[in-house]
Amino acid sequence: MAFDWFELARIAHREFGARVAAITDWSAPTPDHEWDVTQLVRHVIEEQQWVPPLLAGKTVGEATPDIEPLHGDMRSEWERYSDAAIHAWSSTDPHTPVHLSYGTVPLEPYLRQQIADVTIHAWDLAKATGSDDTLDPQLVAGVWSDLDGQREMLSESGLFADPVDVPDDAPLQDRLIALTGRDPRQRI
Repeated sequence: MAFDWFELARIAHREFGARVAAITDWSAPTPDHEWDVTQLVRHVIEEQQWVPPLLAGKTVGEATPDIEPLHGDMRSEWERYSDAAIHAWSSTDPHTPVHLSYGTVPLEPYLRQQIADVTIHAWDLAKATGSDDTLDPQLVAGVWSDLDGQREMLSESGLFADPVDVPDDAPLQDRLIALTGRDPRQRI
């Protein structure tokens, strides 16, 4: 199945934004045990801050001065940087090389990486806020199609806990969440 990754980026941001809107306790725990809600939201916003300068052709070193400290209301900061990232994705030539910390890659792998990050953290935030954790099925299918083939890399990266065992016939969203080291049955 072919995916429109630019549309999936918009969907992922919409999913995360809906969960940001549901936050009532910014210090609540999340499934990512290293972060509370504020830290998780801050992480996702900070990742979006990098998108416009990197898509403009800057290296990480050249882009660093463009990254401003976050201040004020995190909901407003999310909207600001989400809008800027989505605009950058939609207005950049898909053949643009992107200079990341580990090397130069085509735009699409970076886009897929960012979509996966926002999607998984939308689920984390839903769990943390007690809101609906059901993600858009097309988004889940797209992220699954990308991450399922990277099981070994995900496990070795140190960025994720070991995959959680779920039945082979579990819903696709549960398998995706489990692949990233989260237990889809977990309650916080």
